[in-house]
Formats: sequence, C-alpha cells, structure tokens
Amino acid sequence: MAQKLKAAHPLEKRVLIEGIEEENSWLLSVYEQKMDGYKMARKAVGMEPDAIINEVKNSGLRGLGGAGFPAGVKWSFIPKNSAKPVYLVCNADEGEPGTFKDRQIMEHLPHRLIEGMICAASAVRSETGYIYIRGELRLAFERIEKAIEEAYEKGYLGKNIFGSGRNFDLTVHPGAGAYICGEETGLIESLEGDRGQPRLKPPFPAISGAFGGPTVVNNVATLAHVPGILRNGADWFIKMGGGSNRNAGTQVFCVSGDVQKPGFYEVPVGTNLNVLLNDICGGPQPGRKFKACFPGGSSSPLLMAEEFDVKMDFDSLAAKGTMMGSGAIIVLDDRRSIPEVAMRTARFYAHESCGQCVPCREGTKWVYTMIKRLCKGEGRKQDIDTTIEACNNMAGKTICVLSDACAMPVVSMLKKFRLEFEAIAKSDEEFVPHLPKVSGQLGGLMQAIRERQGFHK
Repeated sequence: MAQKLKAAHPLEKRVLIEGIEEENSWLLSVYEQKMDGYKMARKAVGMEPDAIINEVKNSGLRGLGGAGFPAGVKWSFIPKNSAKPVYLVCNADEGEPGTFKDRQIMEHLPHRLIEGMICAASAVRSETGYIYIRGELRLAFERIEKAIEEAYEKGYLGKNIFGSGRNFDLTVHPGAGAYICGEETGLIESLEGDRGQPRLKPPFPAISGAFGGPTVVNNVATLAHVPGILRNGADWFIKMGGGSNRNAGTQVFCVSGDVQKPGFYEVPVGTNLNVLLNDICGGPQPGRKFKACFPGGSSSPLLMAEEFDVKMDFDSLAAKGTMMGSGAIIVLDDRRSIPEVAMRTARFYAHESCGQCVPCREGTKWVYTMIKRLCKGEGRKQDIDTTIEACNNMAGKTICVLSDACAMPVVSMLKKFRLEFEAIAKSDEEFVPHLPKVSGQLGGLMQAIRERQGFHK
C-alpha cells in the first residue's frame, strides 16, 4: 500500500509532489484538471531540442538519485544525428537504503513522471523510453502501467503525439531487486536481459548504451522536475533553491530512524539540516539526543550531531566530507551502537556486490567480517586500522562505486566514533585467536605453523 499522506508542513515547498494530496491524484483526469497536466509536454514537442537542453542546463537541475550530475549537460552529450535509435531510461530502481521518494511520485503522481519523460525525449530526440522499476514496488508498478495506458489512449504516447509528428513509446521494465542495477550501466545490462553488472567506461551510455544506441539514464525525481522548469523558467528554479545553478530547486528528503515525525518532506535545496530534523521532523524521541545521521543514504559518510548545522545541498555537504546522495536521511540517536551500524552497513554491501571486481567482492566481505568480529568481542584494536586500510584499498579501484559506497560510511564511523570500536576490542594480551579445527596431516601442519607464530601456548 501507499504510505499515509500528510498535509504539507509550513516549511515545505512542494513542486515534485505538488498535488499529492488530491483524491485519485494518479489518474490522468485529475492530473490535467488540478495540476495543468501535459501542458509542458505539448510545449516541449514543439520546441527545438537544443532550446529544451539549454533551459534545463541553465536551471542547474542535477541528478537526484545519488550522483548529482547536471541533467542538461548529460543530455547535451547525445549525438544530434545518431544513426542508431536514442533511448531514454528512467532509473526507478530506488535501491539505496533509507530512500523512498521516487515511489511517492510513481504511486501518486505517475503522469508527472511521464510528462517529464516526454519533455526529455523531445530534448534528446528519443522515440523509445523505458522505466526500470524496482520489482518490490508493486503499487508503483501498477499505477505507472495504468498511467501509461491512459496516456496512450489520449494520444500522449505512441505515434504522432499531440499531433506534433513526433513519436514516443514508453515501456515499464520491472527489476529483481538488485542494488547494483541502480548503477546506470548495470541497469542497462539488466534491461537488455543480461546479468546486472556494470560496464567499463568508456564508451559512456551517451555514445553506446542500451542495445548499442545512445542512451540517457535519469532518476525519477530528476525527470519529474523538467515540466516545472519549462513552465516557470531556469531562474525560478535557481531562486527556489540555494540561489546558484549548482544547488537549485527542491529535493524530497526521506527522513527515517530516530526522529518523532519520520516521512518524506520536499524542501528547497540548501535547507539547514537542523531545521529539517528539529523544526519539520519534531526533533529526537523524548528523552533522547541525536548522535549521528547518514545525510544521503547508507552510502554517505556519517555526520555527527555537532555537524548538523549544515545546508542540505551538494557543495555544503561535500565540504563536510559527505554527500547529499539520494536525499535519504537516516537518523541515529544516543541509543545506537555505531559498531553495529557499521556491521549492518558492510553486510548490506557485501551481499549486494555483483562480484565482478576483486577489491569490491573481497573487500566488502572482509570489512564485514572484521567489524562483525569486533562486535562479537573477538577482535583486536589493530583490526580497526586494518579495516580502514582495507577500505582505502577498495575506494576508487573498481568499475562502479559500490565498493566506495561501502568504504566511505564505514571509514567515517571508524574515525569519528573510534572510541566505541576500541571499547569492544580486546587488547593483544586478551586476544585468543579462533582458528579452524582441522584433523589429520593438515591439522599437524597447521599446528606447526601456529607454534612458529607463537600461538602454541
């Protein structure tokens, strides 16, 4: 079922989810009558593609799925006279832990996404689009399919859309729940029917993507912002956000964990984290204090409570050594054990690694193993530094950034909350190695090795 909807908080600025409170907001009739639906799609199909790209580029719209790459710049990479079909792919996989913003758009405002895709398709001269949706999002899948069916019936999709002479077909492709398919080339592999493993780049998808053709992959929220930008202009989008085209517009932040009012809130990019957590989300639970948070999903380095006085935008968070990511804020209060949080984080990425790259396949597993050993009271203090070293050998060493997604938050926890890890670690004098029990000749050989290493006592 869809999540229970709440009235907008006075500090919210709803653009992406404007109209979400309307009854039957997912129906085409409601979208057209109450939200001026498809007017910008009609406008876009009559515009020059470069004019759309320039407007989006000037607005500073960035990818809101995690990477934050400027959308208009990405579109400009598509060849203008491609001999191969150009594909537009919406990344609706939403696999980052703590993230639940895209499903709100798909469940309650699917036509806003479709209209955004029509505008984007007009910009990059695409006639074929795909929505790659996470298979577990059943309600979102059903409503997107119903919305596409309605759009075809009205002539908004298919041949000669809006009587413009342009064609655009749109298909929903459900994924199987693999985190790695949130990476754009892993998604493309899965879309083609292959195992979801990231590709080496170059070539980049803009040159050779889905089915060998030029391809644009954008997040749900990114595409859903496009109609508003075409309606109100790039300056409106910039002024609504941080005041520059590097940090513009709004973001739907998903707040979960130890706050009084968890949920999804759309606020201008650049809103202070303290305002979001205390004024909008009601602060910590009674009798508790904030300890830390993931500001951009589980792959973002942690912020300590004393670092919460920061603007929620790309540049301000980068200056703090973290990132806005997918906009998923996971809050931890003073009850939470950081070593256990680190263990669960590492376990997730070890499980989700596609196994293609050795530093990721082996690194995530060993990081999880070492932190688990500490949490069980079987680790040594030197394991803390060994884990940091392993993480440093993972980051930037693989085809995609899954290994970085494991290393960055784990290192931040190990460094910022080192005392918690040291408190559960054994000293060298207390440490007793746990070695496998082996019998026979191999057992004798291992015993000889242990004696040489000084473990014979």
